[in-house]
Amino acid sequence: MAHLNRSAAQRLMQAEGLDALVLFSAEGFAHATGAAPGVATMWRREGAVAVLVPADPELAETVVISDLFAANLRRDSHIDDVRESPIWVEAMTLPEADLDADLAIAFDGIWDAPGRPQDNRRPETFDAAITYGHLRDALAEKGLARGRIGIELSAVAANGHAPLIKALDPAVLIDGTAVARQLRAMKSPEEIALLRSAVEVAEVGIAAVRDAIAPGIRRSDLAAVWSSTVATAGAGKPMTGHWEYISVGADPWGGDAVAATGDLVKVDVGCLMRGYTSDSGRTFVVGAPRRLQSELHDALMAGFRAGFELLHPGTPLAEVHRATQSAIRGRGLTGYCRGHFGHSLGTGPGSEEWPFISASAQTTIESGMVLAFETPIYVTGVGGMIIEDQVEITPEGPVSMNRLTHELLAC
Repeated sequence: MAHLNRSAAQRLMQAEGLDALVLFSAEGFAHATGAAPGVATMWRREGAVAVLVPADPELAETVVISDLFAANLRRDSHIDDVRESPIWVEAMTLPEADLDADLAIAFDGIWDAPGRPQDNRRPETFDAAITYGHLRDALAEKGLARGRIGIELSAVAANGHAPLIKALDPAVLIDGTAVARQLRAMKSPEEIALLRSAVEVAEVGIAAVRDAIAPGIRRSDLAAVWSSTVATAGAGKPMTGHWEYISVGADPWGGDAVAATGDLVKVDVGCLMRGYTSDSGRTFVVGAPRRLQSELHDALMAGFRAGFELLHPGTPLAEVHRATQSAIRGRGLTGYCRGHFGHSLGTGPGSEEWPFISASAQTTIESGMVLAFETPIYVTGVGGMIIEDQVEITPEGPVSMNRLTHELLAC
């Protein structure tokens, strides 16, 4: 199921004076088509796949995908205008195969079948020129050959820019990265459901890690508890992966540390549902917390409360950052400075996506966003500490998808 909102796309493109948007990234492709982009995107080079989204919602979208994954896309996507490009993988269909037949005779009609690469030649990986040719044709067919076309330039390498400009000439190419990012930041109900399911499974794993904490347990043991628990809890769900940043002891980067009484245990983890990752964090203590640990956590909690209160539609993300950092500094960490206090969530190559809750953010919060909001600190000599929730932004304000307490629990 595709998640790109055509009405929002029209509004954003009209505001930028764009006639269409071209998406090249794997995550942009999946968001716009609802289908997997295929293996040719593994190198994250432009031209492996593409989606053309006209500003006019009456004009159909066009997708370019490798021949190996075209059938799956036609099955999974709403887009009818599908154009194929060959990749390195040799694959074909042999209808009504006779397993006792002569090899040459059995395959005789395959090589000239419709959809085969020209001259039966395949590229080393993929040929971006073929993708660009399909885009040029589609632009011409839609009357946009000379249009202002927004390009997801964040997915285009510096040495790939000139060939792209030449290939789509006479179209005028504009950086459409901001439009592409804003469209992905606004989540559909289906995306929100996947993120909610991901965080629910993750919290089962966090609780299991909490219950396993005891003197003598290794960081790797807690990581194994996390992995096995979420694998079981995610069975039957569309879970596609999980990750963890668990630290034990006074060194936040201390390798496979063994827990001792008084140690902090930071649990920053996520699960993926169809590629959509959750992101949550909690901190525990082996035994009763000491004064410094408690006051550190209180400072982070003050920042968390101050920032969370501002997570309403219409609030600039920079204002959330200012309030969060100011509250933390006001509790004794006078020089505390963090580049961002959270981020959007989606299907990117990592767990953090634009927009970021930063001092320089130009973005205003909108209903439909899902943000990971966090207040962490890492102190060698004390340990790692984090409070992090996954927050849905509704018209009425922030709604946390997490249920576990924010308290610094003694284990």
